[in-house]
Amino acid sequence: PNMLPGKFYWFRWEALITWISGFLLLGLLYYSGGLLLDDSVSNIGLGTGVAIGLATLFVGFSVYEGIWMSPLGRSPRLAATICYFLVVALAYGLTHVLSGRAAYIHVGALFGTIMAANVWMRILPATRKMLNAVREGKPHDAELAERAKGRTIHNTYMTIPLIFLMISNHFPTATYGANYNWLILSVLVLVGAVAAKFVYKP
Repeated sequence: PNMLPGKFYWFRWEALITWISGFLLLGLLYYSGGLLLDDSVSNIGLGTGVAIGLATLFVGFSVYEGIWMSPLGRSPRLAATICYFLVVALAYGLTHVLSGRAAYIHVGALFGTIMAANVWMRILPATRKMLNAVREGKPHDAELAERAKGRTIHNTYMTIPLIFLMISNHFPTATYGANYNWLILSVLVLVGAVAAKFVYKP
């Protein structure tokens, strides 16, 4: 406990600032028009496109949270498999209503939203409670510790897929501009998660 002060907690502000700056860029580059829609993909209006984009972030996080807080969360492999196939379904749906570029960015933004929320809602509150228990000489809550550890692992696995999705914007013909862009996105996410397992070894 004596080694944990401000430096330990600073990364919550890093997570928040990253999310806020990313969201502002999303609004500037996509929600103000320009990159969000593609007439060759669908004929929806800008307002509908923005609503779909925002729903992707906030409904997507709610579904993720619901899965991992439900009894399914006690079976990490099953819950992770369900989450992955939901990402595949999301990729397919978004690439059929938004521009390919916007679809990729929104899946990445969803990962970023989940990661920032994990830090603020699950990891740090649990850590704070456990530290208080240590300072007071009380046993810490093992279930709380396990849940915080799980969210940390989730963030680890989402890091490389998120980077892949951001980099993909520089390779349109091979990623979001391809005929099966949703399938390429799904493969990038899977490969990124597998790579994270070997790079970070959580």
